[in-house]
Amino acid sequence: MTAPIPRDIPDLPALPRTSSHLLPSAVPARAVVPLARRPVAAAYRLVLALLAAGAVLVETLLGSPGRVLGYFAIQSAVLLAAVMLASARRAWLARHPLPGALTAATLLYVCMAALVHHLLLADTTPRFSMAEGSAGPTWLEPLAAHTLHTVLPIAALLDWLLLSPPARTHLRQAVTWLLYPLAYLAFSLTRGELLPGSPARYLYPFLDVARHGYRSVLANALLLGLSFYALAVLIVALDHIRPNPVRHRPKTGFRL
Repeated sequence: MTAPIPRDIPDLPALPRTSSHLLPSAVPARAVVPLARRPVAAAYRLVLALLAAGAVLVETLLGSPGRVLGYFAIQSAVLLAAVMLASARRAWLARHPLPGALTAATLLYVCMAALVHHLLLADTTPRFSMAEGSAGPTWLEPLAAHTLHTVLPIAALLDWLLLSPPARTHLRQAVTWLLYPLAYLAFSLTRGELLPGSPARYLYPFLDVARHGYRSVLANALLLGLSFYALAVLIVALDHIRPNPVRHRPKTGFRL
């Protein structure tokens, strides 16, 4: 026969009661809220990736691949195609989106390449062309250039504004985004020094050391760097004030 269980155990101290409110959880909301498939975003990003890849392919086939692939606009378009393809796959499979710093940096590079083209290169004489001396149809290269410098930046901006969650970037990341343009400047100047006899040793006229000298080229690079940083700060600011287009309503068992 067993002894009865006592109702009170006097030897155990009472647990302290600090607050009647629940402590905030450290688990992010995305870990408990189920993600949904986004076929519209996936289809849009797939088309955008195909457009970027197609424009790069046309420019490469019409010009010298070694030269065309060295342009900043081409490299930005390749990065955009890869990012959009990965984002389309994640949206279709209901997975978490790519890091906001990556998508914002891609948008920065594509938009800056477009601004440089329209403000500094579009009205030059002779006409600036990445596939200079191409033997293809006369309308094909301008169409690819228009896609690279106008269609892709606008489409990437719309994807970022309408299909991407906001407030995922920080001001300190704007400095990190400038590392790639700085590396490209070093690449452009080194390429020019390694090809002294080539007429296309410098890909952009404002980076032509043989014509302008290092002092003017570095001054142009400094102005472009400040423009890069200003646009990066603008992207971060917009990222924190724009509405969230990807907000999902929780599913319940009640319908109105």
